[in-house]
Amino acid sequence: MERETLGNVLDAALKLGGDFAEVFIERKKVTGITCEDDKIERVVSGLDVGAGVRVISGENTAYAYTNDVSAEGLLKVAGVVGRAARGPKRDVVINLVRSPMWKFDVNQRPDHVPVEEKVSLVQDVNKAARRQDQRIKQVMVGYGDICQHVVIANSDGNLVEDERIRTRLALNVVAAQGGTIQTGFEAIGAFGGLDIFKDIEPVDLAAKAAGRAVMMLSARPAPTGRMPVVMAAEAGGTMVHEACGHGLEADLVQKQLSVYAGKRGQEVASPLVTVVDDATVPKKYGSFYYDDEGMRGEKTILIKDGILQDYMYDVLTARKEGRRSTGNGRRESYQERPIPRMTNTYIAPGKDDPEEIIRQVKHGLLVKKMGGGQVNTTTGDFVFDVAESYLIKDGEVVCPIRGATLTGNGPEVLRMVERIGSDLGYAIGTCGKDGQGVSVSDAQPTMMIRELLVGGTDAPTGINGQIRRL
Repeated sequence: MERETLGNVLDAALKLGGDFAEVFIERKKVTGITCEDDKIERVVSGLDVGAGVRVISGENTAYAYTNDVSAEGLLKVAGVVGRAARGPKRDVVINLVRSPMWKFDVNQRPDHVPVEEKVSLVQDVNKAARRQDQRIKQVMVGYGDICQHVVIANSDGNLVEDERIRTRLALNVVAAQGGTIQTGFEAIGAFGGLDIFKDIEPVDLAAKAAGRAVMMLSARPAPTGRMPVVMAAEAGGTMVHEACGHGLEADLVQKQLSVYAGKRGQEVASPLVTVVDDATVPKKYGSFYYDDEGMRGEKTILIKDGILQDYMYDVLTARKEGRRSTGNGRRESYQERPIPRMTNTYIAPGKDDPEEIIRQVKHGLLVKKMGGGQVNTTTGDFVFDVAESYLIKDGEVVCPIRGATLTGNGPEVLRMVERIGSDLGYAIGTCGKDGQGVSVSDAQPTMMIRELLVGGTDAPTGINGQIRRL
């Protein structure tokens, strides 16, 4: 798209008034492969091309999109959203300055790998999981990749071009014995091509998921009660993402829908806790060079030594406070307007030996894999399922347990963090918000939380092992 054409589109969007205009053009090629019931169920690939135009006028935003990315098509959409603007008509002169295009190193680009090789990879993972144990009853494998090219221009004079390439593999294994059914889930994904599988062999991922499902068949029912909980680094950062991260997104803060609203500069966590959102971490699933508004991705310190430092902003929320965006404006596609979203969010590592943290617990729970859950961002209250956990007794990991849930309040839990390990473990996911899904990763070190309410099916026990009624 020529710079002159983009300038004309922005001019058309603002000629009836308005404070800010933006055009987002996207070309996206995707591949998805699904294996279930020991056979390839679906192979989908496609190319989607389109553009969205946005106008901000005071507190109002108008957004429209089209699949016609010709100059005529974009001018038509610009005229539509421009009519939603309020203010005097004006002649607009926009001088677009192109920023340098920068690429992460990507080997084995997905669009250069035949689909037959990807199908073979999925089949190998399925077979590897099934041969682990005769109690494996079902295996579901999903592969996906995306090659996205975007051009973004706005009335502030910014013009950027960016490419994002992401690859992922996920599988869910179901094991059954008698009347007991357990599952094991594993996923890997990164900003990169199929070379991500050089670090972690897909068949090893399958063995790990299958092994968890089988192990949980003989696990003890989870105890119930308030007790110390050690979150292992390999559990990933589900806790920080859900119980903390969403509450630090500026749109929720400005709408007073976050428990962290109005608390910048205040203590909101243990002095051991530092929370970071960083889009620049190489090859992570939530990484990018430019966000979906053309702002440079950056490292944002959200909480430092327990003190709330900042929130995550996009252009709109930043304009409301007269400040700059933190590069967290993201959208699922050209069909959606950008909103503040996380990228790679993590609790920074500490100095403690992870094994020593476990040895300090007299009676508690070790969590190695988180499941699903839900969070109320207004209050910070959460409930999470635990996919893999173990009972700790006198500093030793004694046995696996199943059926555990964790209930608590995000800010309260962060204040109860007493030990933080020197390790750091990442997990990937697709984060949903306002009907949009974007790729993210989250991470945490091994850390010990003084007390959490653990729900299970066993008899309630307190920290000292005595019966406690809740």
